[in-house]
Amino acid sequence: MVERNGREAWPPEMSEQMREVDRLRRSGRYASALALIRQLAEANPRQVRLLSELGQTLAVWGGEPAEALVWFDRVLELAPGHNTTRLHRALALARVGRHAEAVADFDALVAGGYRKALVIHMKRAESLEALGRVEEAERDWTLALAEDPANPWLLQQRAGARARLGRLEEAVRDLTDALATQHGEEVDPELLWERGRLRERLGDSGGARADFEAGLAAFREGDPPALLDALRAGLRAS
Repeated sequence: MVERNGREAWPPEMSEQMREVDRLRRSGRYASALALIRQLAEANPRQVRLLSELGQTLAVWGGEPAEALVWFDRVLELAPGHNTTRLHRALALARVGRHAEAVADFDALVAGGYRKALVIHMKRAESLEALGRVEEAERDWTLALAEDPANPWLLQQRAGARARLGRLEEAVRDLTDALATQHGEEVDPELLWERGRLRERLGDSGGARADFEAGLAAFREGDPPALLDALRAGLRAS
């Protein structure tokens, strides 16, 4: 097989075996999928797609990010430009708490124009927040929202970052925008509780009380009991 940039050419006969790995993973037969992809990877130690798929099987389907990192690192030694693997390594690094290294990988992907901008900005923001780099995280939440403007979860995350930066009025606007996307039983009482707390900090006790009351009205079976207690406490305090 011809080798190019650290990669061996993909043998056409391997495609059917990879389809079987994917079928096993998607049908919930993780152990069988892992055994097959491990066998293929160990028999073809310079075939970067197999090594990457082994890492992904461990990290995504097996919940073993630390073990997956061994294989992702091996791929990037052979093919430093394998950006799909770099993304999966960044995600695995974040899951094991190695956030500075994860941010470095996300930075490299952004610099290279990698196509999954929403995932990169969202996950880099989470790692930046874990590192206490809240201002940078807020910028990434904003970049993520540019990709998915009406996403209430992204608006909630940016609101949290803005609140930690002392930008309370902007945080309230984000939560208001998030709530505007929800109607009826879809209204998230957690958003109302968070906005109520921020309004309280801004001295808007009437607005805070209205949010806590609305949050109690929106509370549904299955929502966290601690949230119910927090809404009641907020209402009493307001």
